[in-house]
Amino acid sequence: MDLDLRGRHALVGGGSQGIGRAAAIELAQLCAHVTLLARSAEALENAVAELPRLHEAQNHGYIAVDVNDAAALRVKVESAANAHPFHILINNTGGPPGGTAHEADATAFLAAFHQHLLANQTLLQAVLPGMKGAHYGRIVNVISTSVKEPIRNLGVSNTIRGAVASWAKTLAAELGPFGITVNNVLPGYTRTQRLEQIVRDRVAATGKTAAEIEKTMLGTVPANRFAESKEIAAAIAFLASSAAGYINGVNLPVDGGRTQSL
Repeated sequence: MDLDLRGRHALVGGGSQGIGRAAAIELAQLCAHVTLLARSAEALENAVAELPRLHEAQNHGYIAVDVNDAAALRVKVESAANAHPFHILINNTGGPPGGTAHEADATAFLAAFHQHLLANQTLLQAVLPGMKGAHYGRIVNVISTSVKEPIRNLGVSNTIRGAVASWAKTLAAELGPFGITVNNVLPGYTRTQRLEQIVRDRVAATGKTAAEIEKTMLGTVPANRFAESKEIAAAIAFLASSAAGYINGVNLPVDGGRTQSL
């Protein structure tokens, strides 16, 4: 199986922590050049320093920018892409706050739309010329199993994740002729800061302990455990490889069997 990414350049969103950082490590282990993208330069420097370098030509770097600042995002990523075209784009960013959909303010939906879909669109347009030029592109969006089954008390997230999934499916058809695939990875309950946030929210809403909340969550997971970030990252790295060249437009749950729909 050809998983070698030597000579490929990957841009990884949310690369300073969690699933993004784990994905960057996996891609680097497959010999890709990796550029991390997040807000904090200090956190990014620390993350880049830990990325594997398996050959002399392998270089890693970072872009410190807030994805909510569309103008700055476009300028910085286009500048990097002009110097070294990107072949792999991992769209990954923190999820919206919890809460019901009917109680959410319209501004919450708008903010999430900007942070997720519009930021993804900005990144896509910045890297697309390089992908077309190489006739090789892998776009992987890290979203949520909520695109198959809405998750209770994540109303804004459920809504926006669905929009991103539809955007990706549309792009898969448009970009396939250029050798570019667009797929979504749907993490289940994964040990990240996002999971900790969800548990805290449920503790506050129910008065139950964190242990009780986690036990209830795991009761819905056939694997009976939470995922580790590296397990989500392995799926992301595979979809970024040549081996996944005929996989396009799919929603891939990595959730220990929790999603009940087909």
